[in-house]
Amino acid sequence: MYSHLFSPLTVGGIQLTNRIAMPPLYLGYASEGGTVSSLLLEHYRNMAASGAAMITVENATVDHPQGSGSNRTLRADTDDNLDGLTKLAKTIKKNGAVACIQINHAGRFAGIEDPVAPSKVDTFGKTPRALSGSEIGKIRDKFADAALRAKRAGFDMVELHGGTGYLLSEFISPKTNLRTDDYGGPLENRIRFPLEVLEAVKSQVGIFPVGYRLLADEWLPDGLHLEESKTFADVLERTGVAYISVMGGTYESFSLPEIIQKSKSEGYMVDLAEEIKKGLSVPIITAGRIATGNVAEKTLAEDKADIIGLARVLWVDPEWPQKVKEGRENEIIHCDPDCEDVCMQLLMQGKPAFCPQWSTEKTKKLKELYK
Repeated sequence: MYSHLFSPLTVGGIQLTNRIAMPPLYLGYASEGGTVSSLLLEHYRNMAASGAAMITVENATVDHPQGSGSNRTLRADTDDNLDGLTKLAKTIKKNGAVACIQINHAGRFAGIEDPVAPSKVDTFGKTPRALSGSEIGKIRDKFADAALRAKRAGFDMVELHGGTGYLLSEFISPKTNLRTDDYGGPLENRIRFPLEVLEAVKSQVGIFPVGYRLLADEWLPDGLHLEESKTFADVLERTGVAYISVMGGTYESFSLPEIIQKSKSEGYMVDLAEEIKKGLSVPIITAGRIATGNVAEKTLAEDKADIIGLARVLWVDPEWPQKVKEGRENEIIHCDPDCEDVCMQLLMQGKPAFCPQWSTEKTKKLKELYK
């Protein structure tokens, strides 16, 4: 029935059994201090057993606490976490999925008093400190070290987080990068740091797939838009990324009324992936409330993307792939766009995310694993 969705695809030399992937989704499931918890392992066991071909672990910091969004952000910056990361990779692979992990530096959105960024640009009433040239080099090397740690832990791939308005995308955005040195000004300078990070990572990990989470449009008048993102995507392909995972929006635009309304529409980011994909051969992942098999299949059939990313969709109902494949879509538990983002509200309160659509028994079981 869904011949495109359930067809295989090779990404970075690794065979995916179908075109369904779980993109990174922060849920606050790590333990205090960013260590791998029982709840995190159970969550990723469920995601990997869903039938999705590839699971990407979310937002592991390369530099704690300076690069961590919160004290429950997973850490990939120290060998102290290597055993936990190894258990996590094994859990995903044991349950049938390709294991990928996203590494990140939160930049101006770090959960500390003195965050860093390319430039001193106000961020919700707080102004980050502008990075020096030597600090930029140190962070680049931390990305490379974290990527190698992910490889040593047994992950099949690593993804650089260039989305959501975090550090890599902050350098590219004309809104947040006001530098006048070699890292600021024209686009070729603003993409310099992300490309240096990519090159350093590839040099460190050798023959190992490296993907990139791309912020295609900030959805802000003075922010990054598709024209420049498409140029950057072309450079990423030529530099040898394994795939490009396309997204839109940042913490500054997610709360805008028009973006809140937009995000309630099925497949609301597919148009961004379609534009990025034009002229490229590297696999493109799209996401954004792709809730039905029909929309997923049509997106692939019309060559708007190569892989369908299911984040909250898969989290709410891990049986989504099987139900779609077996023609049981009427049984899918869907994310409710009108629930007022209960999961996000919990995260903003420093609590783990749980879905109001879940049964009482499931929620209770997961809460018992929370520490």
